[in-house]
Amino acid sequence: MNIFGNKRIGLITGPSGVDRNLNSTIDIINKNFNLTALYSPEHGVRGNFQAGEKVGDYIDERTGIKVFSLYGNNKKPTKEMFQDIDIMVIDVQDVGSRYYTFLYTMAYAMEACKENDKTFVVLDRPNPIGGSKVEGNILNTKFSSFVGLYPITQRYGLTIGEIAKFFNGEFNIGCELNVVKLEGWKRDMYYDETGLLWVNPSPNIPTIDSAVLYNGTCLFEGTNISEEGRGQQSPLK
Repeated sequence: MNIFGNKRIGLITGPSGVDRNLNSTIDIINKNFNLTALYSPEHGVRGNFQAGEKVGDYIDERTGIKVFSLYGNNKKPTKEMFQDIDIMVIDVQDVGSRYYTFLYTMAYAMEACKENDKTFVVLDRPNPIGGSKVEGNILNTKFSSFVGLYPITQRYGLTIGEIAKFFNGEFNIGCELNVVKLEGWKRDMYYDETGLLWVNPSPNIPTIDSAVLYNGTCLFEGTNISEEGRGQQSPLK
């Protein structure tokens, strides 16, 4: 990847950031390039934090690299978090739903890259519930939050790289954005048709079925109705 060259790389990732042989993107970049910082979305870079659990800065035991939390006091990278990097990369598997916090970790990171004159790189991944259907209501911006920042539908039908481009243009982020494109994915594919192994992007999305149902069931978290079985063997059903 010439885009990485001799650059100092900061990586936003989680347990789903793996190649088809389940090698971690953290370890791949650390071995082949100059990985100088890690950034943790919700659940941590190795996936050892539960939903909603506050994440602080810590050291990744496997690499010895500092992990800056983007799911604690700061959800947007600070100027200090950019001191040791030239480019910021994100590699996380989203689930095709407006509610998923990874989207807004990405959006805030893109804003911060614009403000700090850094390139932002997305390692694109399939939308696990396909790219041919767009469903649900559009967010009322009066209720914007970290589980719904922009006026998009619940099921938006884009890959994470595509929605990064959409955010960058439609909502005027305007960062220097580079998307490493997918190969072999078609818009009507669900994840189980890709030939890739499913790795839980977060603790309560253990199956592709959970990802499909998340778009409808997560809505109830804004009510006083039971939180759809989180923590159980088959959540979100």
